[in-house]
Amino acid sequence: MSLSLQLKDYRLTTAEILYRLPDHPAVLQSYIWQELDIAPAYPVLHKFLGFWERKIEGRLHSVRVGSLDLVASARVRLPGLVLTLQ
Repeated sequence: MSLSLQLKDYRLTTAEILYRLPDHPAVLQSYIWQELDIAPAYPVLHKFLGFWERKIEGRLHSVRVGSLDLVASARVRLPGLVLTLQ
């Protein structure tokens, strides 16, 4: 994953794409897509979905999207209990 893209506010984006099988339209199939993208516009995901609609026969049913910042400030957790063993 490119650090330069992450510094430009790209984040790891995962999409679960449900689509109908061409031969069995009542059956849904799942496809997981993962790439660096910019939230909330998701231009890379939209480009992929446009390609899907033009070139792939399976009709899209739904798309569920989640994203996570890869470059973030450090998080510190303090322990709730400290034990000393001698």
